[in-house]
Amino acid sequence: MRHYGDLQDGFKNWDQRQHAKDWLLYPQNVGTHLSIDETSLWNGELYTILTNKAAKGGKGSIVAIMAGAKAQIVIDILQKIPEKLRKKVCEITLDMASNMALMARKCFPKAIQVTDRFHVQQLALEASGTAYFLNDILP
Repeated sequence: MRHYGDLQDGFKNWDQRQHAKDWLLYPQNVGTHLSIDETSLWNGELYTILTNKAAKGGKGSIVAIMAGAKAQIVIDILQKIPEKLRKKVCEITLDMASNMALMARKCFPKAIQVTDRFHVQQLALEASGTAYFLNDILP
């Protein structure tokens, strides 16, 4: 078993090993349509995740995962993706947070920014007062 851990899995030689706790990049997964969002995976730890929509959540979906959601930190990491790949992105879906819009604009300058449907629906429900009603009846 030790032989596998030392030699076979390639972990010791993994090119992202040094920074894997903070960020991972898979530039080979960049496509023309991406999504960026933040999520809390456990214990309130916030992560920003960039995905390729064409992969539909399967193999090749993840383009980047970064600890935190501070715009400049995420921008610096995403700019490690070769510019040629970043310029081929024509659409990026995001929420309405200003930091996400800044990330998209700085890293994918040719991409059209599209607000994701969930956040548009949430805003419409809040504006109509329906969200408040649902919050009262749902656990």
